[in-house]
Amino acid sequence: MSELDTLREAHAALRGRNLSLSMTRGQPSDEQLDLSNDLLTAVGPGDVCTPSGVEIRNYPGGVAGIAEARALMGDLLGVAPEETIVGNNASLMLMSHVLTWGLLKGMPASPAPWAGQRPKMIVTVPGYDRHFALLSGLGYELVTVAITPEGPDMDAVEALIRDDDAIKGIFFVPVYSNPTGDSVSDTVVDRLVSMPAAAPDFTVFADNAYAAHHLTDTPLVPKNLLRAAEVAGNPDRVVLFGSTSKITFASAGISALASSRANVARFAELLSLQTIGPNKIEQYRHVRFIQAYPGGLAGLMRAHAAIIAPKFAAVQRILHQALDGTDLATWTDPQGGYFVSLDTRAPVADRVVSLAADAGVALTPAGATYPGEVDPRNTNIRLAPTRPPLAEVEEAMRVVALCIKLASAEHG
Repeated sequence: MSELDTLREAHAALRGRNLSLSMTRGQPSDEQLDLSNDLLTAVGPGDVCTPSGVEIRNYPGGVAGIAEARALMGDLLGVAPEETIVGNNASLMLMSHVLTWGLLKGMPASPAPWAGQRPKMIVTVPGYDRHFALLSGLGYELVTVAITPEGPDMDAVEALIRDDDAIKGIFFVPVYSNPTGDSVSDTVVDRLVSMPAAAPDFTVFADNAYAAHHLTDTPLVPKNLLRAAEVAGNPDRVVLFGSTSKITFASAGISALASSRANVARFAELLSLQTIGPNKIEQYRHVRFIQAYPGGLAGLMRAHAAIIAPKFAAVQRILHQALDGTDLATWTDPQGGYFVSLDTRAPVADRVVSLAADAGVALTPAGATYPGEVDPRNTNIRLAPTRPPLAEVEEAMRVVALCIKLASAEHG
């Protein structure tokens, strides 16, 4: 029997087991969500006024969020409370606000609204599908550069923005990038905030969604983009985003943006036209809960890591056991975040996903990590091990490894 026939027989045996496993979107597990159950009772009838004097049941308090929440999210993003705006659940909503304001009003330093020309935005690939969908949906033209182990390919970025004033910014994940897990180096941070740009309002949009999501006790923390921009003399160039969506409850967290005080003042002015203020009760609940958690935010994130680190280790162990020496695939070994990025050597990512589905394992669609859901090389697969129990992660990864072998053998 040929190797291909053997692999097909093994795959047929998997189909007969009627598995139903998922490694798709990066959701917290129930065990992780349980860590924050005390959030539900963190604020009671006697807690209607914050230490800063804001009555959380009524309108007053300001669009930028309560002072305690701005301090909490400022710590998360490494900025001062006055440099933050804290919103409701989704950081994606704050991103959409800022990007829409850019189209209608421009950034504070803009000579004109961005919608006056076909605005372009640099994105890293493989990258985050929700970023691509948001930007495309608003009318931005996406320009791709590769993500590297040190962050965006800066030679490509600098060449692109040097003469094209329609490129208004770069949008990427700076720490534990989705899906590769790469983080920006200090050198890349310095280049991002200081590089010449044809557009005077070129902006670095950094979705720091995984700033605290370390898998080890000795994380490498890169330079803070906002602080580095000040040193470079471009204090208004950076806008950071973050949230507690994978820290507390995915459906009921709080979000934040951070930028220069001038930018924050302008954003708050525009936001005040859209809302009287955010959900102050939710913000205060988060402050109370995280302050009371043993070890604070760092203690809570260590508890998360204790749950998900073994799952990431299982992905590495099984892929190495099955594929070392085969030259069929490469993959990342992130030290934090929520994903592992795998690349097949042959252009068979879509076939791997299809074979895995036939065997009862759902994977993120091939191409999802590229704009328009089209991976030009058809090699990238995003693995999301956080949601399933450890035993299911192990089972799913054995299936994935087999499917890589089978798809590669079929390709020849």
